[in-house]
Amino acid sequence: MNSPTVNRTVPLLVTALLAVDGLHFVFARALSGILPATTSAMLVTGTASVIMIVYAASQGKLRIQTLRKHLGFFLTIGSLPALSTALSYTAVFYIDPGTASLLQQTAVIYGVLIGVIWLREKLAWRQVIGALVCLVGVGIITFQPGDYLRAGAMLVLVSTFLYALHAAITKRYGGPIDFVEFFLWRVTTMTAFLFIGALAQGIVRGPAEPAGWGLVVFTGTLDVVVSRSLYYLTLRRMPVSVFSLVLTLSPVVAILWSLGLFGIQPTLVQAAGGAAVLIGVAIVTTGRA
Repeated sequence: MNSPTVNRTVPLLVTALLAVDGLHFVFARALSGILPATTSAMLVTGTASVIMIVYAASQGKLRIQTLRKHLGFFLTIGSLPALSTALSYTAVFYIDPGTASLLQQTAVIYGVLIGVIWLREKLAWRQVIGALVCLVGVGIITFQPGDYLRAGAMLVLVSTFLYALHAAITKRYGGPIDFVEFFLWRVTTMTAFLFIGALAQGIVRGPAEPAGWGLVVFTGTLDVVVSRSLYYLTLRRMPVSVFSLVLTLSPVVAILWSLGLFGIQPTLVQAAGGAAVLIGVAIVTTGRA
């Protein structure tokens, strides 16, 4: 049973996560004008790896034996998000970040199915209703004519499935591992896979300008270290199915970021879908057993 303290931290973690989660494709688009997709992903996660190595060492948690003990687990959760990130960084060459963020919310479908079928999680009847409302909202804002048949959109859909699968594997097998060590070896193995991919493509290089390096470091810090730390801390405290439903709020937040930063207003259809998502998530989160 979760302690009252843990239960109180969940809304704070979710709020902080949603504030930064919707920026993933914005950063990917910004880097697309500087570097190839796999190279950008490699350097971004490489930055996160360096940060985590320094932090883990300062905490006395830079233990190679943890990687050896759980090598199969870390290779799995390193390779899946590595491929997922490379695909999502490639996708923004073809579609805009807003559409990509909306399409990414098909994760709710993958997450609920994986959580219920594989992890044997249970949903209360109110959560089922909330899930259906969420799915309606996702359907409204995602499957608009012309979007889901584009090459970029298909890349996002595959990327999202891979990331949802990695989340389920993490939820099932990653709980007993110390969080700092878990996150350290996750981003390190992910960087290794991306480096191999970039090396195979012959595109291992850095940005030509100092500003490019600044963007890489900033993205690695915020979009990986901060965002993914919040992601995994929240995942450890919530069922995968409910967690996936809550993350459907991400495109709503992304739309707000777009409005504030770029003055891009959502369409009426997007607003209607976002409202349905908000209502569905509210039902789910207030109906937890």
